[in-house]
This record gives sequence, C-alpha cells and structure tokens, in this order.
Amino acid sequence: MSEQVVIGKATEATAARSVLFKLVMFSLSLGIVPISSYFASEEYLWNGNSTYAAITAVVSANVVLVAYIISSVLEDRPMAPDTSAKTLLESKKQQ
Repeated sequence: MSEQVVIGKATEATAARSVLFKLVMFSLSLGIVPISSYFASEEYLWNGNSTYAAITAVVSANVVLVAYIISSVLEDRPMAPDTSAKTLLESKKQQ
C-alpha cells in the first residue's frame, strides 16, 4: 500500500513540474512573440508601416493565448481507460 502512495506522490510532483514548465513557456512566449513579430514585420513585411506591424503583433499575441487555452483544455480532459468492456469480460471468464 505504501508503494502506491509513493507512486502517487511522484506522479503528482511530475504533473506539477509539467504544468509549471508549460506556464513559464507560454508566459515567455506571450512577451517575446508579439514584440519580435512587431519589429520583424515592420522591417521586413510592411516596409516601415507601424500600424500593420501592430496588428501583426496583436494577432500573434492572440495566437499564443488561444494555444494556451487549447493546451489547458486538452490537459484537463480525463484520460480514456485502456480496458474495454470486451477485455473485462474475457478476464472475468478466465477467473
């Protein structure tokens, strides 16, 4: 029984590190991606037009936010069990 507790605590710690890593990565990209897309698009895409470059930065920030929301929703979705009803019936027959 104590082995199960240790495994459960290790799994929780790994999950917490995974969530923290994801939060840090999305926070950094929310700061870096829009700023870099603004300056890059202003220089190379829009030939100095700062209005279009600002729109590009806003769109890139929204893309990062939507990606974070999607990854959070997919993370919260419960895992489907691997065993199906057929395998459960077969295991009962063998007993």
